[in-house]
Amino acid sequence: MPDGGSATGYLGVARSLTGRAWRERPADPAVVRRHQLALGLSEPLARALASRGVEADGGETYLNPTLKAQFPDPSSFLDMDRAAAILIDALLANRPMTVFADYDVDGASSAAQLVRWFRVMGMELPIYVPDRMTEGYGPSPAAFRKIRESGMDLVVTVDCGAAAYEALAYAKEIGLDVVVIDHHLMRDEIPDVAALVNPNRPGCESGQGVLAAAGVAFVLLAALNREARGRGLFQDRAEPDLRQWLDLAALGAICDVTQLVGFNRALTAQGLKVMSAWRNPGLKALLEIAKGSGPASVFHAGFILGPRINAGGRIGRSDLGARLLSTDDPEEAATLAAELDALNASRKEVEKDIFDEAVRIVERESNQGDAPMALVAADGWHPGVIGIVASRLRERYRKPTMVIGVDRAANIGKGSGRSQPGVNLGRAVQAAFDEGLLLAGGGHAMAAGLSVRPEVIPDLRAFLNDRIATEAEIAAAEDALDIDALVTAGGADRGLWRAFQAMAPFGPGNPEPMFAAANVRVERPMALRGGHVRVTLTDGSGGRLKAVAWRAEETELGRTLLAGAGAIHVAGRLKPDDWQGRESVELEIEDAADPRRVA
Repeated sequence: MPDGGSATGYLGVARSLTGRAWRERPADPAVVRRHQLALGLSEPLARALASRGVEADGGETYLNPTLKAQFPDPSSFLDMDRAAAILIDALLANRPMTVFADYDVDGASSAAQLVRWFRVMGMELPIYVPDRMTEGYGPSPAAFRKIRESGMDLVVTVDCGAAAYEALAYAKEIGLDVVVIDHHLMRDEIPDVAALVNPNRPGCESGQGVLAAAGVAFVLLAALNREARGRGLFQDRAEPDLRQWLDLAALGAICDVTQLVGFNRALTAQGLKVMSAWRNPGLKALLEIAKGSGPASVFHAGFILGPRINAGGRIGRSDLGARLLSTDDPEEAATLAAELDALNASRKEVEKDIFDEAVRIVERESNQGDAPMALVAADGWHPGVIGIVASRLRERYRKPTMVIGVDRAANIGKGSGRSQPGVNLGRAVQAAFDEGLLLAGGGHAMAAGLSVRPEVIPDLRAFLNDRIATEAEIAAAEDALDIDALVTAGGADRGLWRAFQAMAPFGPGNPEPMFAAANVRVERPMALRGGHVRVTLTDGSGGRLKAVAWRAEETELGRTLLAGAGAIHVAGRLKPDDWQGRESVELEIEDAADPRRVA
């Protein structure tokens, strides 16, 4: 395989069509060699492992992640044993309790795990999911009052609650005990609750801060099994087999875009294997209505199942996703799946309109171009889709983005933000709350949400830009495209794709391999519906490779591909192409560069 390195950038690319330098993903040559010898890997694959921080003695565990080797001690989580004891006490006393879940996939998959465990133990738990439009995010005094008045005296919050200080204080006032299962960043102050399990709470030494709430919930199930076993509850009944619910834990990990490293990687890898049997009636029904097939993958979870489950919370009924993942009734699952699929189609239309308007605002306001982050706001934007719009804007402008939809009647703006690696947006939003600029706010490094008075938005923009300026400057300087291997158009084949699949599942912390091809020519360029661009790449040896650039038509990358003039360097990810049983591959183009002006 030819050497693509250069002092000024991989293949000499110091500035690509998307404005990035290219670089070979760095790896220790000694570790690369050890992986080759110990695991029998090709040099590119061994290099890819080493470049992801896999040490010389960790290759086997990385390629074959198991829960047995990496499952944490539940007791290492602060309050985990206390939470398990409280819930087993409630089970034995038949104490009325409710699962209170966030309205996204992570919340739904966390809630479904608890519901299913208690169902096996003979207790059916109701689920309460706040309506995004009328109740906002997370617990509120009004929601807790409604739950208390319904006869409940214990609530388990999942994927929310750790930062709901006012609501939790109110719950204590009205005699409602709360167990919090969460993963979001929180302040040093710990709310006065029955138990608070969160690997990101101050003082927790579990080392599992990358987990989604669904991962924390799965560890809670292990703690519940252990507590129940210690009390002799399994003397006359079978112990719940937690492995059957690994698909839900993996779904939450993938859809919440968590770091797929360590235990979280093992949880996701094993969970996808369980998901592949499609035994969960809700997931099976959703796959069928979306016309999906095959063994489960990150693509299935993140792009087929996840958006549809989220659609209920975004523009429909907030509890649809949790109900879908919890039901054992195939007919109910089919009905819920059909409703979610229809809502997802509507969500796409709403999202496109808001995205187009947001782009016009960003490109009309000159102060957005050079600012560390883009913050856009407008009246009437649906709060259920602003997070997706923020994510797409971040991809387009390669900087942290906050999108705020303003409800003038309620005199409130609700915002959702997405960040770039190296910029902790959740911390900046928390600082804005501490400064008194926000009604509510929180999140984690890569995503955050907030509520703000409309008249404060200009001050908020100035504060956030100032707060992240240094981090954003460093992140922008380090914004480069990391290349794993150089390939030819003919050499990028199914065998190469299959070899690198040994590193799956891919996601944050374990990026999907990026391949570069040098001096290829673009043939048969075609603009597709949705702004996509499809081409065929050819090289001097006669090799041919199908390729597509998603949503690129109106970008410099898309325009260059459509022009089809001269040789270019391209970089992208290989994907299987099984159309008509051909078992081929295509390249999803991430970037390109003109060899004549790469610097």
